[in-house]
Amino acid sequence: MALSFTRNLPNILTIVRIILAIIMLIIIIHGVDLKPFWLDCSWINYAASLIFCIASLTDFFDGYIARHYNVKTRFGEVFDPLADKMLVLGGFIGLLILDRANPWAVFLILSREFFITGLRVMAASNGKNVAARNLGKYKVGFQIAAIAFLLADLFPGGMFLLWCAVFVTLYSGYDYIRAYYKE
Repeated sequence: MALSFTRNLPNILTIVRIILAIIMLIIIIHGVDLKPFWLDCSWINYAASLIFCIASLTDFFDGYIARHYNVKTRFGEVFDPLADKMLVLGGFIGLLILDRANPWAVFLILSREFFITGLRVMAASNGKNVAARNLGKYKVGFQIAAIAFLLADLFPGGMFLLWCAVFVTLYSGYDYIRAYYKE
């Protein structure tokens, strides 16, 4: 029983991340209408940011559990990156709706994500493996920090973090492209 649960836990965490991404976006879009009258609107920001951070933690734990217990699955290989993209996309859509993110920054980050996803699919169809690289981990860290701070609307440096995320995201995309052509 415990082995079965451990085997499925990364996949469960991936599904939870998708659900949390949807809940976060609902709170951002409809939070003002859903909140009790006595609750300050700033709590919508905190709730969205907290949900985003919890969802981001599921990404760390599903990968850690899958590697540590060697319970990688085809579902995880396909849906883990998809869940990551849904979470980041939901965060950026919410930030654009709230007018807290520069549209060019969001466009550059999302364009890189789609481009590299296409590159990885093309590589796989050609029998190449362009595995995740360390720069990709830094990219994710900067994106998570930027989105979390901008959603919470507490830290005046959120926009600075966003542009740092753009730089690291584009540079990591360059690193993937370079690795692809070295294969």
